[in-house]
Amino acid sequence: MRLFPFALVLTALAAPAAAQSEGCTGAPSDTRLYVNVSNVRNANGLIAVTLYADIRKKFLAKRGSLYVGRVPAVAGTTRVCIHLPAPGTYALAVYHDQDANRKLNRSGLGLPKEAYGFSNNASTLFGLPSFGSVRFVARNNGEAGVRLKYP
Repeated sequence: MRLFPFALVLTALAAPAAAQSEGCTGAPSDTRLYVNVSNVRNANGLIAVTLYADIRKKFLAKRGSLYVGRVPAVAGTTRVCIHLPAPGTYALAVYHDQDANRKLNRSGLGLPKEAYGFSNNASTLFGLPSFGSVRFVARNNGEAGVRLKYP
């Protein structure tokens, strides 16, 4: 009888490893979101997907994200699986980290030098998108599309 609880602990410990082995980024959970990042010009570097909670003041703020998931870039479309804390409302910011330095390179004026995009393909014609334009509802095994824009 003492082995039974120990077996449950081993099973619980093995579950996160199994979830990670499926190729999803982030803290393992039962909720996954598949992000299809299109218009990826080449397979250099990484595609970085930043997940934000439904909190306006944290969107694009330093240390405001829940986490950043990174996967190798695939020319054309890169599919990224990320674990979500739970189904709910989130926002995404994505960029193509071509040199894999784990940051969005910027010009001397502060403008992006690498491709970027946002959930709902929110417009950036007049600057950063509004928080309301990037919010979306995510369900387990849901999908989101983000088209990269090159400077």
